[in-house]
Amino acid sequence: MNLIAAPARLSTLSADFDQKFQAKLHWNAQTDAAIEHSVEAILADVQKRGDAAVLEYTARWDGVQAASVAALELTQAELKAAFDALPAEQSQALQQAAARVRSYHAAQKKANGESWSYRDADGSLLGQKVTPLDRVGIYVPGGKAAYPSSVLMNAIPAHVAGVGEIIMVVPTPRNEKNALVLAAAYVAGVSRAFTIGGAQAIAALAYGTATIPKVDKITGPGNAYVASAKKRVFGMVGIDMIAGPSEILVLADGSTPPDWVAMDLFSQAEHDELAQSILLCPDAAYIDAVQASIEHLLPEMPRKAIIAKSLNDRGALIHTRSMEEACALSNRIAPEHLEISSREPHRWEPLLKHAGAIFLGAFTSESLGDYCAGPNHVLPTSGTARFSSPLGVYDFQKRSSIIEVSEQGAQVLGRIASVLAHGEGLQAHARAAEMRLR
Repeated sequence: MNLIAAPARLSTLSADFDQKFQAKLHWNAQTDAAIEHSVEAILADVQKRGDAAVLEYTARWDGVQAASVAALELTQAELKAAFDALPAEQSQALQQAAARVRSYHAAQKKANGESWSYRDADGSLLGQKVTPLDRVGIYVPGGKAAYPSSVLMNAIPAHVAGVGEIIMVVPTPRNEKNALVLAAAYVAGVSRAFTIGGAQAIAALAYGTATIPKVDKITGPGNAYVASAKKRVFGMVGIDMIAGPSEILVLADGSTPPDWVAMDLFSQAEHDELAQSILLCPDAAYIDAVQASIEHLLPEMPRKAIIAKSLNDRGALIHTRSMEEACALSNRIAPEHLEISSREPHRWEPLLKHAGAIFLGAFTSESLGDYCAGPNHVLPTSGTARFSSPLGVYDFQKRSSIIEVSEQGAQVLGRIASVLAHGEGLQAHARAAEMRLR
């Protein structure tokens, strides 16, 4: 069967562009009601029955039978053995990627993650104490594909931040363990790892069981069940974000080989059928060339059926009046991944306000950011880059305000607090401040 990938062809010159553009962007973030109901039942069951429920759901969904949850824990020796058994090429690549991710997040911590304080004119000390979380859980997808890069991107910034214990959960359907994922856990410094997944894994991390310790925050991507479970346990534990389908937006001026751009669009489309790949370009002939490249390259792709459906359902090749207009449209979309495939990427970058990650220049493929450039690949999706940021060291730290008021400072602040507290009708607040006045 010959697959055809024909992303929607749109033009900002058309009178109905805005209507078609919005329709193409639309993605229903509401989880299917059946999934919500199932997840609610799983969470309640794990909270009530703990390990027994985790075992039952792991057997049901992953086909893995075990006598106890302890039997599903991967030992540090197993993780090291997986690393030691890797081919030299994989071992070297994993260590090089981990070193770059660690270096980037160490620089991030040094620049923005330290405690600070100052004394004012009255001698009072004011500041902020930055401390790492005690224990975090990281969810690593398994099943259709394995993602050692997700292990690095979630565990390393937690490790750099100083988190005391990192608990990894990863489903292993049919008990198939991916050596690269286990090796990545070893390289990244994961404390404990369990071969469980789905909503039951999120519940176990959030509530704790006899075997799996309760964590303070859960990070990492997953399927609709995982996303729904994370949403439901938020408040009891922290979470990184509710991730939607993966996205790429390419701003092109026509100077990059069209095959490169077509493959960059494929790189997100191959994730799943709901992924979104969009090209914005003021050169109509170049858009034609990219479409020709899509048709030429698609048959050789192992995941061509997924790519074709993604491009047909949610992809778009959009002709714009100018690069300036393309930048304005990009800001409306607020994409997860934004490539500026241009001779002058630094000319256009100042016009771009909203994106999870910005990739500058023709040689900066999005896939390099996914694996080894250094910055985190856990990014906001579905337009949330308007108000959200990539995962980082700061997500594994918390901040406590530090206040030490001197006797002299209490004479000034006490009077201010007294007036405001009386105004709010809170007399005990006012008296507490007034008692410290001379």
